[in-house]
Amino acid sequence: MKRILIKDLPQKIGQKVTIAGWVNSRRDHGKIIFMDIRDRSGLIQTVVIPDQEEAYEKAKKIKNEFVVEIEGKVKERPGETTNKAQVSNVEIEIENLKIISSTKEELPVEITKENINLNLETLLNHRSLILRNEKIKSIFKIYATLLDAYNFIMRQNDFLEIKTPKILSNATEGGANFFKIKYFDRDAFLAQSPQFYKQAGVSVFERVFEIGSVFRAEPHFTTRHLNEYVSLDAEMGFIEGFEDIMDQLEKVITFIIKEINKQHKKEINQYNIDSVSIPKKGIPRLRLDEAREILKKEMGKEIEKADIDPEGERLIGEYAKKEWESDFVFLTHYPVTVRPFYTMPDFQNKKLTFSFDLIFRGVEIATGGQRIHDYYQLIDNMKKHKLDPNDYKHYLDIFRYGMPPHGGWGMGSERIVQKILGLNSIKEAVLFPRDVKRLTP
Repeated sequence: MKRILIKDLPQKIGQKVTIAGWVNSRRDHGKIIFMDIRDRSGLIQTVVIPDQEEAYEKAKKIKNEFVVEIEGKVKERPGETTNKAQVSNVEIEIENLKIISSTKEELPVEITKENINLNLETLLNHRSLILRNEKIKSIFKIYATLLDAYNFIMRQNDFLEIKTPKILSNATEGGANFFKIKYFDRDAFLAQSPQFYKQAGVSVFERVFEIGSVFRAEPHFTTRHLNEYVSLDAEMGFIEGFEDIMDQLEKVITFIIKEINKQHKKEINQYNIDSVSIPKKGIPRLRLDEAREILKKEMGKEIEKADIDPEGERLIGEYAKKEWESDFVFLTHYPVTVRPFYTMPDFQNKKLTFSFDLIFRGVEIATGGQRIHDYYQLIDNMKKHKLDPNDYKHYLDIFRYGMPPHGGWGMGSERIVQKILGLNSIKEAVLFPRDVKRLTP
């Protein structure tokens, strides 16, 4: 008999069916044994009675997380016995039971708890098992919708999806935050971003986007950094200014949040958090120097460095929530000294750039801006950043043959999920995270 999914059982009352999945829990009530079975679609209670001798004897040996195949009749359960965890008010009376796979030892952690509360090291050390918990699984259902929504809205806005190399001959942004690898007899680098190839894409297709891994060799021990993460990138041509890029990103993030809220009310409710707020007037925009003044005047915090620090981001996020009822805020006009060489300088103030960060609930989730599209200006800017243009020959070739005004962004997908659900660490939003200490599992 062909296996059916648990979610389809309410339409099979009175019929004999076959299901397969994991034993979520087992309860022995004397003569009757109950087992909750889960598959990818839901959870169902099953019952085995002593009359079914062979099945009954097998059920007595079963433990949590055994993989089983069950054949039996679908029956309606009395309303007062319906468990909210079950897919509906039906159950299966088992006639045949097959153990497909057993657990080889006692489970190191209890994973069936509705509100699993473990420290980060335990969560990651037993990752393969703990991912089976319903609340933990919810993170990645939301993550999948985020990726799907990003793909959809970008295509709807006439962006072409591209896939760019992750093994490069040069570190994209210079500096030291790159992983060096051996590429046959040469040195190469893991991509810090797809920036150069996105810009090449603009010279062909005008609008491009990518969902792909990027690598940063930053020895951080924070709740917001990873050494490998999935970046949501985009680049668009024929812009009139970097405001066009922020307008486009605002459309994208608004659509993503709307889709997650629409499709995952149940999953979001498990985390007992407030829904994400975006004002009808749009995401507020603050120049970085204005943000500095607000932080100094309203909160008594002075930013000594050219860039804003994590505490400053957190405080300006709180200000945006209080002042505009917005969980997002754009910070604009970052100094030249903290932006890559390809960032367009402000026409009125050459010490600043036409660039921005998007802050979400106190954490930067996206960085973007207008790029330099003039060949000679780009060479000049490389030299100002103490870079040798000869090391970037193939990149410069993009600009030799006509390039429109353009810009784009890179957005950290895991940070979005982290802030939507209020996760303590970004590593909770990654299936198998990589950081300074963790290269396994």
